[in-house]
Amino acid sequence: MTYEERLQHVSVLGAAGKMGSGILLLTALEMADISLKPENKGKAFVLNAIDVSDEALAGLMRYMKVQVLKMAEKKAGMLRTLYADRNDLIENYDIIDEYVFYVLSLVRTSTRLEAAYDSRMIFEAIKEDPELKISIFSRVSANNLNNPWFFTNTSSIPITQLDEGSNLGGRIIGFHFYNPPAVQKLAEIIKAKSTLKEVEAFALAYAKNLRKIVVPAYDKAGFIGNGHFMRDILHATAEVDKLCKEMPFTEAVYLVNRISQDYLVRPMGIFQLIDYVGVDVCSYIMSVMDAHQKGEGLHSPLLDKFLAEGVKGGQFSDGSQKDGILKYEKGKPVAIYDLGKKTYQPIAEFQAAADPKLGSLPAPPSWKSVVGNKSKDEVLTAYFTGLQKATGLGAELARAYFRRSREIAKNLVTAEVAYSENDVNTVLLTGFFHAYGPVNNYLD
Repeated sequence: MTYEERLQHVSVLGAAGKMGSGILLLTALEMADISLKPENKGKAFVLNAIDVSDEALAGLMRYMKVQVLKMAEKKAGMLRTLYADRNDLIENYDIIDEYVFYVLSLVRTSTRLEAAYDSRMIFEAIKEDPELKISIFSRVSANNLNNPWFFTNTSSIPITQLDEGSNLGGRIIGFHFYNPPAVQKLAEIIKAKSTLKEVEAFALAYAKNLRKIVVPAYDKAGFIGNGHFMRDILHATAEVDKLCKEMPFTEAVYLVNRISQDYLVRPMGIFQLIDYVGVDVCSYIMSVMDAHQKGEGLHSPLLDKFLAEGVKGGQFSDGSQKDGILKYEKGKPVAIYDLGKKTYQPIAEFQAAADPKLGSLPAPPSWKSVVGNKSKDEVLTAYFTGLQKATGLGAELARAYFRRSREIAKNLVTAEVAYSENDVNTVLLTGFFHAYGPVNNYLD
């Protein structure tokens, strides 16, 4: 079966979710562009968007219409070529409208899993629950005579576990998009022990056509991205526990969050990133990883305490940030949840008292001024040279955080999670938008 034939009938499970909607969008565009080629005209292409809620699917189609229009406007020139035989389409807006209509016509929404029984490919972006995934994969595979391939977006569950549990015989691969899929350039690709070579070849061709940067990872729970991120969280929460012996809880969270953002030159602090992903999601990913890596203790009691108070974070359907460990106004942190008082304490109330506790620190370059800067290596070398010489609590926290991040990265290679240090750097640079990879020589 050719690449084009494989894409003629596709289903996306969890299509109305944050990740599924992006996967659906990218796949719809790829299918449309292929089907509009002269050699494929007249062939039927079907893309099932499957989710549990009719309301969510209705919202999904509104999202699709807006996003497809944006994409179409960016490639009006290419569309003129695809529609060269359509004399009725004169102006760009005519061509764009026709393309949007066509892309959306490929998509069929359904709340029934049976819609996937005729598909040749299944993209999956449902809840990060191995038992649920295995149950659904098994059901689809048993009722689908096409022996479909499964592309799972799991960010933590070993692919071999899903393959063997679902009895797929290697018809599965981990294709971990980063959030949001339509924007993020990175894709981690993870083979199970028995992933078929043709499945891997298709995954690489699909990623190339989507212009993704591909990083392969070993089939170890958490893979590279979460392998680093979850351990980064554990370092941060351990530092908060230490600082709470000297200062109030909210100050400790504030300082560690500020160190991890400003003084490590990252796009957001660690607790803001936890909120972005979801406190509950991070906690669950740790539990999945911990089940496969006995003895390391991949578990955060601090996250447990937040969850016990109903503090979850995450995002609304429009992409805006929900309150979590931090409270947000117009997307910016303005308060921190105090576990003792069980309420949010405004940062403005204690910031003036907390900042001086960091001591003297070199002024860090802003993340925006560094990322994409052709001279960023010189800028970062100068900054970290100053940080190496600085004294005081802030300098100690920043250096310890920096070195732990590098240690985590190197351990991912040693433990055969990542194939190389460069792969770890690529994931953090591309998937997390860091200004520099964790494996570097900026600090001794």
